[in-house]
Amino acid sequence: MATKHQELEDHNNHTVSGIFAGMLIGGMAGAVTMLLFAPQSGKNTRAKIIEKGIELRDNATDVVEEKFAQMGSGTRKLTKKGQHKAKELLEQGQAMVAEQLDHVADAAKAGKKAIQQY
Repeated sequence: MATKHQELEDHNNHTVSGIFAGMLIGGMAGAVTMLLFAPQSGKNTRAKIIEKGIELRDNATDVVEEKFAQMGSGTRKLTKKGQHKAKELLEQGQAMVAEQLDHVADAAKAGKKAIQQY
């Protein structure tokens, strides 16, 4: 169970970091392209770069927040499943112990009866 949880967490972390890195690299490439091919003044170009940078930052923040919320939801589901499975195993263990105690009690009664017959 812990392995699946770790795999899910690693996958989510990898996905979030990949998305963030892609957005960052894409934003930088876009900014460089805008500078090289801008038909307007440097002042206007810088203003647009700042505007796009802010937009990129906001988008990246939204994506990261969404991914963290998804990871939290997945973690809660795994925790509930783990607790449920632990409860089932505890109940099964208790039933097995009770059954074995019955067998021991029966064996003790049979042994006592055998001793009394001699």
